Order: sequence, then structure tokens, then C-alpha cells
Amino acid sequence: MLGMTSLIFLPAIDELLTLLGKVENLLANVEQAPSKSMYDALLPSMKALITNEILRHTEMDVKISVLSCITEITRITAPNAPYGDEKMKEIFHLTIATFDNLSHVSNHYYTKAVFILDTFAKVKSCLVMLDLECNALVVEMFQTFLKIIRSNHSPIVFSAMETIMTMVIDESDDISLALLSPLLASVRQENETVSPISWKLGKKVVTNCAVKLQPYLQKAVCSIGVASNTFCATRVGQAVDATFKLVENSTILEEDKVVSFSSLIPHIEFIIPDKFNDVMESKARLFSVLPTVVPELKQVLCVRLLLLQHYKTRGLSI
Repeated sequence: MLGMTSLIFLPAIDELLTLLGKVENLLANVEQAPSKSMYDALLPSMKALITNEILRHTEMDVKISVLSCITEITRITAPNAPYGDEKMKEIFHLTIATFDNLSHVSNHYYTKAVFILDTFAKVKSCLVMLDLECNALVVEMFQTFLKIIRSNHSPIVFSAMETIMTMVIDESDDISLALLSPLLASVRQENETVSPISWKLGKKVVTNCAVKLQPYLQKAVCSIGVASNTFCATRVGQAVDATFKLVENSTILEEDKVVSFSSLIPHIEFIIPDKFNDVMESKARLFSVLPTVVPELKQVLCVRLLLLQHYKTRGLSI
């Protein structure tokens, strides 16, 4: 195909980019799961694209063009990976690095970066990352998405990121704190104003994966020290969205007061904000944590939540 083996002789940058562009256009017209004869015709190009001289080229223009070609090949061979494990890991590292080019819509790499992202989502390449245990790289991908998402991105970008992140969580055997932390940080209440599109993406993913994430939420919230009145988390159930708020309650509740809810509400260690440290000892007030809950989890018929009374003092014994 186009004498791709000639790439190993590294023609001038302009010539190389022109050749890669022609290869990409041809690959775009090859359907998924091609015949053996077509696949055999692709092999020289497939091998040439992953030579060290090409795949590790120092010019960003070349890297993006090479990755765009490899992305087409990945689409063609899906659901099978086109290369061996170690080479796929290298390709994934290059792919995640390429997503940084989505930061600015005016960037001339932007269009190809969107194509790579969209195809990455459609062919479910993230599942290969999980199979290869690229755990640190998956965390980096989550961090990158939540950092670079912008309101002026096309809907394709938001949708692809949401699809990839949701798929990773749903298909993971275990959700690490490293993976969950950037997601929870993105849905802090203050982030809705500071970075609303990142907040929206995080909220959407947590909503999609609410049931899967539920067992991990308490541990994660406590570990990263998120104050309950600033953390907006999506709860179990069908798109259950609850914001935990710390409110001052003037009504004294009896310790055995029990309220029934129709959905499962796991215990959470709520944190009383530092701003209440200035309350005078003689005027220490009773605070109650009242989660706003939207039911319901179908598997659970009825559970009860005991509202625990919290006191905030300065070294005084209760």
C-alpha cells in the first residue's frame, strides 16, 4: 500500500506527512473485519507505522498523523488488537498524550485529536487498556479528561469522554482510590462554578456508574477529606443525585428517632467544617446531618436511617 515500507528511510517531514495523509485516507475506506487478502495488503503499512523511527518521531505533526493511521487500523481490526501487548502499551501512552491537544479548539491538531478520541471510544480501546493492566495510564486518562474538557468542545468530545470513563468503571473488577479521587474531586460543589463543564462530566459519569461506585464512595470520601457540605455526589439508584449538606437544626431530635427511606443509604463519616470552630463554648449548638435523598434502588424494599446528632466544641467534654 503506497510503498509504506519506504517510511523507514525517513523522507523529509513534508513528504512524510503527505504520505501519511494518503495512507490515512485509504485506511478510512477499509471496512471493519476485512477479508484475508485485504488484511494481508495492510500488513506492510501496519508494520511500518510502528517502527521506532516513525512511532517515536520527535515532530508532533508526524506523531499525530501516525497515531491517526494506527487509530484507523485499530478500528479495522476491532475487537482484536492489531499489535502485541508491549506495542499496544506504547500506543496507548502516545494516545493519552495526544488527548492534551484537545485543550484548545484552535490548535491545528484538534480535528485529528477529536477523531482519535471518538474512535477510541467507539472501538472500546479502553477495555484493552484494562486487560493489559495499564492502571496508572487509565488514571492519567481520567485526570486528562477532567482537566481539558471545555464548554466550547463539540458534543462529540464530551460524549466520547463520558463513554470511555463509564466503560472503564463498569468493566473494572475493582475501583481504586487513585481512579475515583479525580472523579470525586471534579464534583465538589465549588467546582460547579469554577469549572462547570468538568463538574458536569464528572457528575454524568458518577450518575451512570452509581450502583457500581456505591460500595467505594464512603471510603473514598473519607480518604480524600471532602467536607460533606462541599461534596456533591451521585447516589445509588436510577440517576440518584444527592448533595450532602450540613445544616444547623434548631429542633432537638431524640436519639432513637428513626426515619425510614425506600433506598439504601450507607453510613458516611460527615465532617463538620472548620468555619464552626468559632462558635463560643457557651453557645455550642446541635448540628444534624440531613442528606437529601432521591430514591430508589429497586433491590431494596426498605431501610432505616438513624439520624446521629453531632456536637462541635472546643475541647469540652459532652
